Amino acid sequence: MFSPIKTTKVYEQVIVQIKDMIDKGTLKKGDKLPSERKLVEQLEVSRASIREALRALEVIGLIECRQGEGSYIKTSFQDNLFEPLSIMFMLEGTTPEAIWELRKIMEVEAAGLASKRITVEQLKELKVITEEFMNCSDETDNAEIDNQFHYKIAECSGNVLIFNILKTVSTLVDHFIVDARKLILAHKENKDVLFNQHYEIYLSMEKHSSAAARKAMREHLDFANRYMKKEK
Repeated sequence: MFSPIKTTKVYEQVIVQIKDMIDKGTLKKGDKLPSERKLVEQLEVSRASIREALRALEVIGLIECRQGEGSYIKTSFQDNLFEPLSIMFMLEGTTPEAIWELRKIMEVEAAGLASKRITVEQLKELKVITEEFMNCSDETDNAEIDNQFHYKIAECSGNVLIFNILKTVSTLVDHFIVDARKLILAHKENKDVLFNQHYEIYLSMEKHSSAAARKAMREHLDFANRYMKKEK
């Protein structure tokens, strides 16, 4: 399981061994780490070194320490992506348009992948979301349903990296998207336009056509982006 450590930077070697166990599948998402006492015994290092390693792993977002319960491998890592990306967004002067371009690149490809990988159950869920979008009259709820639709497509792509990165970059431009929706829906006929675009994406999933899915998603995002540019 663990190997004794003999090095000056003890806590770093503790981290290396825990990461290695994750890489090999010995530790998985949600697993509880051995207690501090057991780690001290197995790794033959001081309790201070173990605590330093656990603090470092918690800071980088690999584990979560629950008071009175112990330390666990995290099950969700979206927040880990958001913080560094949001700081980069501010420091680098990244524009919302640049993030939108990244989102478009990912979502078009995600739609293509999802059309091939979507399951019968996921297709049913996507249909429900599509119908909710058309029938909902509350804009706040509609914006959330819109997000759910895009996240479901990303989830159906079967690529966890696409899903998590999309949710992260979407969070960065959420207020721009809300403002763009206000501009879009200032024209009443655009609600039908948005529904038809979402429905075309859904139909491409139903047909399992990657070409149709990419085309429908690209047209939808280009339409929304025109209004985001007006908001700048």
